[in-house]
Amino acid sequence: MPSSVKKAFFSDFVFDVPEEVYEPAEDSFLFADNLEVDKGSRVLEVGTGSGILAIVAAKKAHKVIAIDLNPYAVRCANQNSKNNEIDDKIFFLAGNLFAPLKEDVLFDLILFNSPYVPSEEDETSFWLGRSWAGGITGRSVIDMFILQAPKYLEKTGKILLMQSTLAGVDETINKFSNLGFKADIIADRPLPFFEKLVLI
Repeated sequence: MPSSVKKAFFSDFVFDVPEEVYEPAEDSFLFADNLEVDKGSRVLEVGTGSGILAIVAAKKAHKVIAIDLNPYAVRCANQNSKNNEIDDKIFFLAGNLFAPLKEDVLFDLILFNSPYVPSEEDETSFWLGRSWAGGITGRSVIDMFILQAPKYLEKTGKILLMQSTLAGVDETINKFSNLGFKADIIADRPLPFFEKLVLI
């Protein structure tokens, strides 16, 4: 049986999203609304999902590389880049976090809408669960990302990371600070039950 496909919309873009892939939601749109890309820059998106951020970034970027460990997401995002006629500027790779990259590849901007929901380990046993399940504290993937990302960033580059306040925003800021970064919250959006989405 073929999976069902939903449509998502942002600006002039249209995204087809099969059920095995994370459907753009409040976090995706908050991120996209606050995504500033310098013309001619090299951009990396980790965890591309439907490809929404990679595709928005490609309007101004020189080149975008988008990675996802979910093979359905890689296929979906690639097709969405073709549907939106911007596939000549984006390259899609399958793998976990930075694993598909050579270590000497550097980017001006790294994007990550992280899995940040506190969850049991069994939530990551299926592809869709891996897009949002962040382990018991919500930080299992965030912490790995923070440790690895600096190796792939130009000295004047920037990292944009989306997470929830349930996954410890101060801890994220402190970990970036300990690595020599200046980290700030540039956008947030309240959710029910005292939770916020935060773009750092």
